[in-house]
Amino acid sequence: MKHLLYLLLLPILCAYTPVITPNGSSLPFTIAQDGAKEFHLIAQRVDQEFAPGLIAHCWGYNGSTPGPTIEAVEGDHVRIYVTNQLPEVTSVHWHGLLIPNGMDGVKGLTQPGIPPGETFLYEFTLKQSGTYMYHSHTDETIQQAMGLMGFFIIHPKHEEPHVDRDYAIFLQEWALTPGACTPDPTVMLDFNYFTFNGKIFPATDALLAQKGERVRLRFANLTMDNHPIHIHGYAFTVTANGGWRLPPAAQYQEGTVDVPVGTTRDVEFIADVSGDWALHCHKSHHTMNGMAHGLPNLLDIELKGVVQKLQKILPGVHIMGTHGMEHMSQMYENHPLPLPPNYFPPIGEPGQFGWINMGGMFTVVKVRNKLPPSGTDPGWYHNPPGTVAHPVSPPPSNY
Repeated sequence: MKHLLYLLLLPILCAYTPVITPNGSSLPFTIAQDGAKEFHLIAQRVDQEFAPGLIAHCWGYNGSTPGPTIEAVEGDHVRIYVTNQLPEVTSVHWHGLLIPNGMDGVKGLTQPGIPPGETFLYEFTLKQSGTYMYHSHTDETIQQAMGLMGFFIIHPKHEEPHVDRDYAIFLQEWALTPGACTPDPTVMLDFNYFTFNGKIFPATDALLAQKGERVRLRFANLTMDNHPIHIHGYAFTVTANGGWRLPPAAQYQEGTVDVPVGTTRDVEFIADVSGDWALHCHKSHHTMNGMAHGLPNLLDIELKGVVQKLQKILPGVHIMGTHGMEHMSQMYENHPLPLPPNYFPPIGEPGQFGWINMGGMFTVVKVRNKLPPSGTDPGWYHNPPGTVAHPVSPPPSNY
């Protein structure tokens, strides 16, 4: 009933463009008699499906990691009820928000922990606008690594300039051993899955835009690494750092924005060139799935007969890396390999021109002259004749 009321009130309550959290959602709210916006967060165990067949036993809020996006407006008075369904105490920190000390959410310092089964109330007035976060501030090594985080987005009273599409993407990384279901929170560097809003490519939602629209992308990072996020086909304008909008003279154009640990970045662009444009972290291992570390380097090593002998012991096994990764995708497409349970291989997915050898923090920005009325994915972009790279035979004589 509360969710229905939220949907009915949304067009009236929102003088802003609501945020789209790809593969995620926004947290419903109700309006109290005194005008406060009331939200309910539930910290709980969640089974997060990174991709079909790959499920991780994480901790999150309201059924997902990252948790649902909290949206409000500068000047709003908010009440956030937090119920703890975890097996240990927790608390919630409102990262970057200017609020009373007793609402800051650091267990032991500014509040007692929320025991399992109990509900605490956080209440404050929003004095700012921008892209912020919420996350656990109890047993951070475990609780943040297991997924207790989400967006807290505060819209300005008078938004300028207006945006037509407003996307929010939370960057996360995980260490999930093949065959295991619980991420290892003790890992510091050797992560093997990298997610946009809890999904790896090819399970990440595409970001849609109609030609001519102004698009905002919001990124948040609470991992162990910085993530340089790169867009193809466009230069975007970096408009906000850490939640605070940059003055016009300080904004700058880039094709890659680095998102450091513990902060957020906003970028904006006009979607004026149609196509299917890649959006991804530019650390090459962060666009791979099922990464393994500590393996011997087998590039250009002659292993004649070794694979055949191994296949007698382990049918379907293939040594990765002797000729690069491309052949793995081709082989998997024609002859799928038997895989360990709860594992997603580093193969990507087929596109209209062959296999897309990407994974992890990767998605596609789909710009079209006109999107389907339903807002569904329009499929692959049909390039005008003569505008696709193609083979030349024979090559020019001077090559």
